[in-house]
Amino acid sequence: MLDELHDVNRRLEGAHPAEVMRWAHERFGAGLVVTTSCEDAVLVHLAASVSSDVDVVLIDTQYLFAETQWYAGQLARLGVTLRVVTPAADVVPDDRWQTDVDGCCHVRKVEPLNRALAGKSAWVTGIRRADGPSRANAPIVSWDAGRNLVKVNPLATLSDEDLALYERLYELPRHPLMDRGYASIGCWPCTRPVAPGEDRRGGRWSGTGKVECGLHA
Repeated sequence: MLDELHDVNRRLEGAHPAEVMRWAHERFGAGLVVTTSCEDAVLVHLAASVSSDVDVVLIDTQYLFAETQWYAGQLARLGVTLRVVTPAADVVPDDRWQTDVDGCCHVRKVEPLNRALAGKSAWVTGIRRADGPSRANAPIVSWDAGRNLVKVNPLATLSDEDLALYERLYELPRHPLMDRGYASIGCWPCTRPVAPGEDRRGGRWSGTGKVECGLHA
């Protein structure tokens, strides 16, 4: 598998994201799951362009912006069924995000993701190298040893301009918070608009030193 992924990663480095998505669907079929934060419509549109049967998952952390919940409904119109995965039954809205941000992310994001990926052989994400320093070297495909599956990043090489062009070409709806200064959108307690010239993920977990929620550790 590692030799295959090395060859595929080299071959798909300059490929259109649709080609990457098609490869993933053809290679893994029902074993494929696509996760979306509903920050933008591009990944969901790519999944829909391959097949209406692709398993597309949204993790509802209990702290999604109302605008994100509305936007998820808009994306469902692109031709896929969003499977909403929630935290465990004993996880309820609380103030943990104020004192234990890592623990909050774990029970509301990481644990639900692990359940969503259980039994799957490949995971498609929306990671882009342009997101920030922590993702600057993201490969197109790789082996996620912790979850024992293949990780696919079809959007890895897209710049912000590329993403905006894709949205315009396919007339995709935009997340309403994008026009209010939010460059990266997560949970409402830990997300703020970014300042001019600030890293696009600078509005996530501001002031904590945290840059990732743990999904892509």
